[in-house]
Amino acid sequence: MNPSLSSRFGLPMVYLVDDEDVVRDALAWLLRTRRLLSEGHASGDAFASFLHGKTPADWPNSPSCLLLDVRMPGLSGLALFDRLVERGFAEVLPVIFLTGHGDVPTAVAAVKQGAFDFVEKPFSDNALVDRVELALLRSEAALERRAGKRQVERALAELTEREREVMNLVVEGRPNKLIADALDISVRTVEVHRARVFEKMNVKSAVELANLLRPPT
Repeated sequence: MNPSLSSRFGLPMVYLVDDEDVVRDALAWLLRTRRLLSEGHASGDAFASFLHGKTPADWPNSPSCLLLDVRMPGLSGLALFDRLVERGFAEVLPVIFLTGHGDVPTAVAAVKQGAFDFVEKPFSDNALVDRVELALLRSEAALERRAGKRQVERALAELTEREREVMNLVVEGRPNKLIADALDISVRTVEVHRARVFEKMNVKSAVELANLLRPPT
């Protein structure tokens, strides 16, 4: 396994969704040679059932990606991918499509819609695992962002109503005197609330606070 995949979130996991047992077994063996764990699902419907009750806010808990066959009986790979996108999983669970030559245009279209990549069968073992490792790194980055968002939400929950009022005006760029006038409190009181906001939000400046609260683009 690539040393850069060592994660505070736990061991990476690769989910294999293909209706052919021999393909899943071959992929699992290949991933084991690079010290990567995998879990196989024999159909799109089986993986959809596995996801029942899960949300991107609570799953996965370790860097993960999905190797997904385009053509399968029942719920196709493309239909499953559409569900993943709709439910917001595409960022935390990057999808690599496994495709035959005739499905390449379809796979390219899926990449434009948010899939991580596609690999054409028969594939190069090393090239495939290299792409898997890159997908796992993307998943880890998404988990980092998710953890950061949770940390901010916890910090915000600890603020008093007055601290929130002061924080909002600080983020707008208002100096302490104008904040004091707007809230009808003393400048000293503003300074105290401002210091508490910075401490609870773990920031050193108004610019850092504004960046922390800025919605992701």
